Amino acid sequence: MKARVPKNFKGGAPANLQQLARQAQKMQEEMDVASTELEAKEYSATAGGEAVKVTVTGGMEVKSIDIKPEVVDPEDIEMMTDLIIAATNEALRNAATEKEEVMSKISGGLNMPGLF
Repeated sequence: MKARVPKNFKGGAPANLQQLARQAQKMQEEMDVASTELEAKEYSATAGGEAVKVTVTGGMEVKSIDIKPEVVDPEDIEMMTDLIIAATNEALRNAATEKEEVMSKISGGLNMPGLF
């Protein structure tokens, strides 16, 4: 089978490929900068009517857990555990959501595995 060259083809493929490669490199650089900035940011969430506050970094690490003393009940450690888990998961979701939004803006909505 013979490949057909489109009409009006002027042999501009190498230049277009180079331009595409430059655009991809620029996008990758922008994503690297954004990723570094996002990892330095902090995200907080609360649970139990602000009884528990968890702060995480954009790098998905727990930075602090603040617990109001009046909600600490030695008889109900399970509730405290649930509040900490809920606040932690919400803070992590906040960080992941912002990262996804920022990266989507940079990539123009393209989903390119391995870039972010």
